[in-house]
Amino acid sequence: MPDDVTSAQPVTPTDRATHPAPTAPAAERRPVGRTHHGHTFVDDYEWLRAKDDPEVVAHLEAENAWTHAQVAHLGPLREQVFAEIKGRTLETDLSVPVRQGAYWYYTRTIEGKQYPIHARVPAAGFGADVAEWTPPEIGPGRVPDGEQVLLDQNVEAEGHDFFSLGSFAVTPTDGRRLAYAIDTTGDERYTLRVRDLDTGQDLPDEVENTFPGAVITPDGEHVFYPTVDDAWRPHRIWRHRVGAPTSEDVLVFEEPDERFWVGVGLSRSQRFLQIELGSKTTSESWVLEADDPTGEFRPVWTRREGVEYTVEHAWFRGVGEKLLVLHNDGAQNFELVVTDVPVGPGEEGPSAPLDPAAATVVVPHDPQARLESVDAFASHVALGYRRDAVPRVGLVALAETAEAGGTAGSVMSTAGWAVHEVSFDEPLYTAALGPNAMFDQPVLRLQYTSFVTPSAVYDVDLATGELLLRKRQPVLGGYDPADYAQSREWATAEDGTRVPISLVWKRDAVTLDAAGTGADPAPLLLYGYGAYEISMDPYFSVPRLSLLDRGVVFAVAHVRGGGEMGRSWYEDGRLDRKRNTFTDFVACAKHLVGTGWTSPERMVADGGSAGGLLMGAVANLAPEMFAGVLAGVPFVDALTSILDPSLPLTVVEWEEWGNPLADPEVYEYMRSYSPYENVPDDASHYPRILAVTSLHDTRVLYVEPAKWVARLRAAGAPALLKIEMSAGHGGVSGRYARWEEIAFEHAWTLDVLGLADSR
Repeated sequence: MPDDVTSAQPVTPTDRATHPAPTAPAAERRPVGRTHHGHTFVDDYEWLRAKDDPEVVAHLEAENAWTHAQVAHLGPLREQVFAEIKGRTLETDLSVPVRQGAYWYYTRTIEGKQYPIHARVPAAGFGADVAEWTPPEIGPGRVPDGEQVLLDQNVEAEGHDFFSLGSFAVTPTDGRRLAYAIDTTGDERYTLRVRDLDTGQDLPDEVENTFPGAVITPDGEHVFYPTVDDAWRPHRIWRHRVGAPTSEDVLVFEEPDERFWVGVGLSRSQRFLQIELGSKTTSESWVLEADDPTGEFRPVWTRREGVEYTVEHAWFRGVGEKLLVLHNDGAQNFELVVTDVPVGPGEEGPSAPLDPAAATVVVPHDPQARLESVDAFASHVALGYRRDAVPRVGLVALAETAEAGGTAGSVMSTAGWAVHEVSFDEPLYTAALGPNAMFDQPVLRLQYTSFVTPSAVYDVDLATGELLLRKRQPVLGGYDPADYAQSREWATAEDGTRVPISLVWKRDAVTLDAAGTGADPAPLLLYGYGAYEISMDPYFSVPRLSLLDRGVVFAVAHVRGGGEMGRSWYEDGRLDRKRNTFTDFVACAKHLVGTGWTSPERMVADGGSAGGLLMGAVANLAPEMFAGVLAGVPFVDALTSILDPSLPLTVVEWEEWGNPLADPEVYEYMRSYSPYENVPDDASHYPRILAVTSLHDTRVLYVEPAKWVARLRAAGAPALLKIEMSAGHGGVSGRYARWEEIAFEHAWTLDVLGLADSR
């Protein structure tokens, strides 16, 4: 075995509270008035925003000490849960290799190491034989013959409390250079470097303060990267010539509209560099030939307010190159069209943007299925979509499409394409395409999982349609999916809307009646998010087993504001319909109580970020429904943040929540639900609350949960604050540190549910 395996030291949870506070911290009240639209809100705790003030730091440290003192009795349980997670995880493991060019790329993890190692081995052959696209079998713990380590994150992380890899792009043709970017503070400002993979040494190139998503050109001579403005919005794309000083970097694109984020990528065909920009409701794509990186990007369709679209380059035999455009212009759930490629510069300059009306619809709008992604390959087009709140993958065989119309040109047929769904047996699951790096390959990589089925990697043989299992996530300790069950329930919201709930539990730990619902109220963790059209899809979780095996039912409330039921589901949970998100969650909780699954004293609510706003709102709306509320990096001082355009992300968020600065109705609506402002004078009847945050979070500033907990505690609520002093929005970095964090939260949840002594 490698030396770094045998020398690894065991990692165990630690209690970071060295000086437990004898009493709960009581933040000093320093009232400051905030007046908008004739209304004044007096904020007693805004002074906690001064991140570098010694008094603020002392208060946050006191909060941590108090929290750890309050949960000190859970130390053995935390250690046990951590050991369970660790014991079920194959710590020395590797991902399924992905083919790109002449190499198979993969990541390896080693027992005792926090971070993965990125590596590759040579591939043999470029033919259409599936055998040549069968990934090499590499045993866990064995360094394969011919392996080349590209980047060892453990080495890069040495000496840092936090580490995050933001960009990782290898030249796709010859694989000789790597562009990568790292963050060692958690503030999501990444340093970009270029590594010569022939020598393994970094070149002198170093660019500070970049944003994730850098891309390197196929010839390895240029790197395109985004940077952010003062509001942490990626708004510029730069071109860096490898070997040149960064002072010569060229600004190739800048987006002045503060609502829009900008990113850059390379088409799978390697034909185009693509700049994608979008707000919450509008998007635009620009393209440039990758073999002309110093040329000018040009738009595909002219930006139109309220129209979103994404672009995928494709080659059609007998037709030539085209663009596949997925858009929502007059198609709420999106449709797929085929259009031309905008012409590059010639004697008369580049062409004007294309006319959307000239495109041909090949997959029409379906009110029952939300189209979410399109991926083009030489012989097939793959679609990602969701129907009945289940994410699915469908394939279009281009040869079959052409034959149906009699000519190769029928790939442009207005009759539409036949989409063949890749089917699976389970009622609840998640199927997703990728990663697939090459345009001309005879297999397509799929990812599959469910609440009870560990993640699986398949290749689809495009010639036969056969699913080839490449790997299933190993779960140590004798895990058997048959010991667990999953199901779907439907709650009825205040306005009569049916809201889906997904549940998973251990069969012998939960008693069901003849109707398949709870016969004896069980402890239950109800999770929710409900924003940005982000869907909470079924997935397998090793850490979750520590809850399920103790008899806890895990449930997901698929509330409006997410995207589970299509675009209308999102629209009904944003702007002036945002309250639907909160009342849907409460309706789900009441349904679970009413059908016997659980009872209020045996239910904990859980959500993070925008889901943390949900947690704060339901604590105010229905505190009697929950025994506890777990809020991760919670957006609980929403109105204060959205009123301040100087804060990170505020302006881009106005399309999600509204602009309370300009519109008094938006102000009043947000004021009606913003958790911080609606904490009552007496909150002694509130459930136990744990807020978890990070000092360097740039998305939801630490001050929001800090103020919220201060006000809750002043009102008598049993609230705790845990703050990571060297982490960002995603929390701690490193897998062991993350397991430790999960063990902390699980132990608190089990304690609230009366299961702290369970084994």
